[in-house]
Amino acid sequence: MIFQDNIIKAYLKNVYFITGTPCGGKTTVSRALGKKYNIPVYDIDEQFVHHRKMSDKAFQPAMNQIFENADEFFERSAEEYRNWLIQNTREQLDFVLLDLIQLSQNGIVLCDCHLSVEDANILTEPAKIAFMLNEPHNLVDDYCNRPDHQAFSDFIHSATDFEKAKAICNETLYTLNEKHYNDVKRSEYFWLERDDTRSIDETVELVERHFGWNLLSGLSVVKVEKDTELAKELLLFVKSCSWIEAKEHIADMIETLVFTDWEAMFVAINDKRIVGMTSIMKTDYYPLHEIYPWVSSVFVSEEYRGQRISERLISYANQYAKEQGFKRSYIPTDKVGLYEYYAYHYLRDIVNYGGGVDHLLVKELQ
Repeated sequence: MIFQDNIIKAYLKNVYFITGTPCGGKTTVSRALGKKYNIPVYDIDEQFVHHRKMSDKAFQPAMNQIFENADEFFERSAEEYRNWLIQNTREQLDFVLLDLIQLSQNGIVLCDCHLSVEDANILTEPAKIAFMLNEPHNLVDDYCNRPDHQAFSDFIHSATDFEKAKAICNETLYTLNEKHYNDVKRSEYFWLERDDTRSIDETVELVERHFGWNLLSGLSVVKVEKDTELAKELLLFVKSCSWIEAKEHIADMIETLVFTDWEAMFVAINDKRIVGMTSIMKTDYYPLHEIYPWVSSVFVSEEYRGQRISERLISYANQYAKEQGFKRSYIPTDKVGLYEYYAYHYLRDIVNYGGGVDHLLVKELQ
């Protein structure tokens, strides 16, 4: 089955790619950005073992090639080694794309990966990818000196002739990345050359500026009161939002504002404009009246995603719940790895009124 480029790009619209050559800083930058903006980071290297378990040697032969030891691994020619690495990347890419589509449905995901200019043309837009570059000479020493590459360092040092293994690896990485390095520099894509005089924070700032990200210092979260101008603005916001599946129900709820006791809706406001919302309710789309309060209706406008607004909304709702005397709150979801970043953890599966199965997450309100 072949998907057209525009379809792939549409489904990956919430994915930002940080890629480049080995030792260019892509992992350091992606993790720093993920921590700063509370965005999940998808590292394809960390997923390789999981993907290999799902693979089939008939369809993914390179991923399933097993080497007895370092001597067998490095006795190949640089050309054989290079072709094997290229084929591995191609075979794993199918698994990666399906993961990213699933993970990014309701929010931004950072992907730490290995993409060529040709791959970037197919998968994304220039504004959503950053290439971190390092001239591909003598990469093995730099690669092995990193704590997160200790396993590879131990492996290559276990070769009977370490210097020969190192030479093969350096030649392979050079021939694999030289054209890539030059192609990126000649392309329209944003790139940064590794510069040891520039701090990590300075590098991160350059990448986030390219992505158009900034933390909204003027953002505020407030409770919506009935029969106010803010309630009218919220209704317009909901009716025009892209959340097709839920906006009609939420609009009805706002128009009537039939909340009882402590139930409430909250909005995030930036520059006098509503950019996000959430609510805290006694019930949700589930026959579980014994479970409450529910943090529900979490939504942020697409152009403001990736700036921790969901976190601010959920945190505000939870603080409100705590002030009402609650010791925990619940969020239902069909995603894995999204609300866990806000200190929620899986409780059990639940069945909604439509017969679908979702995950029930809970958070202790300290």
